Amino acid sequence: MGPNLQKQVKARKFKTIPHVVLMGLDSSGKSTLLYRLQRGVIMETTPTIGFNVVTLELNKKTMLTVWDVGGQERLRSNWKHYLDGCKVLVFVIDASDRSRAEEAKIALKTILSDHNMEDIPLMVLANKTDVPNAMELNEVCQKLDLASCTERVWEIQTCSALKGQGLQQAFLTVAKLVQKQ
Repeated sequence: MGPNLQKQVKARKFKTIPHVVLMGLDSSGKSTLLYRLQRGVIMETTPTIGFNVVTLELNKKTMLTVWDVGGQERLRSNWKHYLDGCKVLVFVIDASDRSRAEEAKIALKTILSDHNMEDIPLMVLANKTDVPNAMELNEVCQKLDLASCTERVWEIQTCSALKGQGLQQAFLTVAKLVQKQ
């Protein structure tokens, strides 16, 4: 049995694979963390134009289809097209870049205001927390005004895509958010 057929047979074991959307500003590390989680190695990435789709098998019982959507400013008007059917939004912020925190907040608020995002859980990943002088979680919460997200379940976790820290745990938490929905 070839590798593609094996994946198809394996995927049939699962009733439906939840659709998770991975968004954030450009250069926040979305593709790097996704491929690090999927393949276990750092891959050279280029800015995502459009989207990447990856199916993650987190353990024998848990699979997620993750849509990694490009974060350049000119692409953000298209983000709404990826939200239909979304079970959890994963928003990645570069915790080492305070200068873009307000821009990230505006982008996040825009996504969350979309009608498709009503009651959809949110996972915020503060990436690059291994970088000296990166924002702590409390500061990220304040900068993104997460306290105002009272109408949805949300979580925030630190991670380092380059070191692979926190990624598995974050996406296991995402899977739990899907199950609670």
